[in-house]
Amino acid sequence: MRQLGAILLVSVLIVGLAAPAAYAGGGTAANVALGLASFAVFNQLFAPAFYPRPVYAAPVYLAAPPYQVVYSAPPPMAVQLPPPRVVYYPHGRYELLGDGIITAYQWVWIPNPPPPPAAQYQPPAVSPSPPAAAAPGPSAAAPCKLTGKYVKTPQGLLPECE
Repeated sequence: MRQLGAILLVSVLIVGLAAPAAYAGGGTAANVALGLASFAVFNQLFAPAFYPRPVYAAPVYLAAPPYQVVYSAPPPMAVQLPPPRVVYYPHGRYELLGDGIITAYQWVWIPNPPPPPAAQYQPPAVSPSPPAAAAPGPSAAAPCKLTGKYVKTPQGLLPECE
């Protein structure tokens, strides 16, 4: 109780000895500013006595679990095949030249050799023996004289006769 009385007495003396805001000069804004400033100073000096400081609990530290060493076989590695050095096409091939370190890689086109010429068509040899006797009709008649024109039939294109 004595402390409270002493604090009250000191605060009354400080306020009483301070220059009244009316005599400080200036207008209403200056009076308000001086009043707030004195309140701020008073608050900084005497606030710790009225408001207790917050209490913080000490942090709790947990021990990490013991480190376990687990050994396992490395995963199987996939064998990587080298990239193809030859790519084939119907009319030739591309070959990859160079090693990429000393000589730069370079794809080179190599055409296939041309196919051999086709054998010329040989008509079948005509036998000298006369054909067997056939029924009389247009086919048994004398051979026709070709005009050089062709006629489209269900059997295909046939030469036109006179």
